[in-house]
Amino acid sequence: MGCCDAPGLMPLEDAMENMLSRIKPIQTTLQLPLAEAIGYVLAEDILSPIFVPPFDNSAMDGYAIRIADLNNNATMPVAGKSFAGQPFEGEWPQGSCVRIMTGAKIPDGCDAVIMQENTVVGEDGVTFTQTEVKPQNNIRPTGDDIRKGDIVLPKGSRLTSRDIPMIATLGVSHVTVVRKPRVAFFSTGDELKPLGQPLAEGQIYDSNRYGIKPLIENFGCEPIDLGIIPDCPETLKATFEQAQSLADVVVTSGGVSVGEADYTKDILEELGEIGFWKLAIKPGKPFAFGKLSTAWFCGLPGNPVSAVLTMYVLVQPMLAKLSGHTEWKAPESIPATTKTAFKKAPGRTDYQRGIYTIEDGKFVVETTGNQSSGAFRSMSLANCFVVLERERGRVEVGETVNIQLFNSTLY
Repeated sequence: MGCCDAPGLMPLEDAMENMLSRIKPIQTTLQLPLAEAIGYVLAEDILSPIFVPPFDNSAMDGYAIRIADLNNNATMPVAGKSFAGQPFEGEWPQGSCVRIMTGAKIPDGCDAVIMQENTVVGEDGVTFTQTEVKPQNNIRPTGDDIRKGDIVLPKGSRLTSRDIPMIATLGVSHVTVVRKPRVAFFSTGDELKPLGQPLAEGQIYDSNRYGIKPLIENFGCEPIDLGIIPDCPETLKATFEQAQSLADVVVTSGGVSVGEADYTKDILEELGEIGFWKLAIKPGKPFAFGKLSTAWFCGLPGNPVSAVLTMYVLVQPMLAKLSGHTEWKAPESIPATTKTAFKKAPGRTDYQRGIYTIEDGKFVVETTGNQSSGAFRSMSLANCFVVLERERGRVEVGETVNIQLFNSTLY
């Protein structure tokens, strides 16, 4: 550790390497109808069985011509029509044109399409006002988008709403995907109360599960909500055993600190092993990672900002690897100029909540205000994390910092 590292705390980079080096992707695959496959990770490459488009077609509504037939703006008779799904199939005499619509098959012998805006249509036919026509003008050739045999999407890609229609254009009805990781999660603590019930003295509402569940879904995993578990060692142990029987990963919030009623760490040591506990990160220092007998374990801190942050920064890449999502990338760091000061002491990598804007083509960022790990409004207001290095201290107005724009999982 360097001189600014907090004693006894594992650096964030080491924690990430520790986790990812141990995780192996799920090997179970499913064959799903394309319409049901969104959010799943491909278990094999998608190869195109056809050319797209499968035939030369028109990019415009207009008239199919042979360039050699154009002659001093002479009027051409119309020999027929080619519509999408209804190609021209008759004889095409020299010196004539074919009415054609966007997407329709190009007639044999056609080497250009003149858009209808460059024509004058009369009783005797069509006069073309375009003075220069180049070969293949307004023609989309066979395979212009995708060639037969192309790898359209590689193994390890997570299917999005953009990918599904692209695969559909290939005529592919089913895809082979990796089974989604199952993630069981629960909150711990006698102080937690379900929503909709009155609070007794010393109680708070359990908000963490409402932050964790959508993140699990957005990460492409299957959530299993086991509710609120009281600070009772026997009940906690039984819940852990139930959770690992249902899931690939067990996620808890609360119970990994150093309080007298924080039993999670003790139970984890009894049922499995702890890979690490306590990180040089703020917020989120009490994050824990380990292995139960049949499932991985991630223990999130109880404070709501810490829980969401550690899910986003630490659990997200772990679940991506577990799901076989090889195309996943960590959020990019972008330099930005500060419009407000940011309080910080050296010792931990600090993820502060910020609001970025672009001024004169450059990123600028300001704080959301209260950076307490219990103040979730600052998370709701933010659109980025301001990532301050472990050795860095207070940041003044006008300094350069690195920001990470929220990816789609936080929207």
